[in-house]
Amino acid sequence: MSDDLQRKIQEAIQNPKNIGEMQNADSVGTVGSPDCGDMLRMWVKFKEDGDGRKVIDRATFQTFGCETAIAVASVATELIAGKTVEEALSMSGTDLAAPLGALPPMKIHCAQLVEGALRSALAPQTPATPAQAPAPLTQAKPAPAKSGSLFESFAAPAPAEQKVKVVLKPPTPSK
Repeated sequence: MSDDLQRKIQEAIQNPKNIGEMQNADSVGTVGSPDCGDMLRMWVKFKEDGDGRKVIDRATFQTFGCETAIAVASVATELIAGKTVEEALSMSGTDLAAPLGALPPMKIHCAQLVEGALRSALAPQTPATPAQAPAPLTQAKPAPAKSGSLFESFAAPAPAEQKVKVVLKPPTPSK
């Protein structure tokens, strides 16, 4: 890793933004696997902006992951504030990690983890007809009154139907 990237990650770790569970979130997305240890949950709250559009008011996260995952999630929650669901969904893991700089190949999965949690949280918010709706990346559901901590979700073995494998593909270049 470059010295500049390492410095930016350390700065984000020392002063992470938007970390922790959000009470009264409008939606929650979780990705990862208790088997490998990389897990991330993102809470999202919406508001109506001055133009009457539904935008992301704020997002928070919890993660079991490395420093890079924490840093990417921290900067990503700042980047998506004020964006519509469609604008946020158009962002790739690379876009979400951009304030840190280019991630080395062995850390790209950290940005993909954050992208997956964001997509999971926003999936139920995406307006689409059944013919247009893409297959969901995870079992995303609106936030329950008490969503619990990330640790509580993965501390006990989950039934097989709740395990999800997320495979993210890079966005296709627009012409």
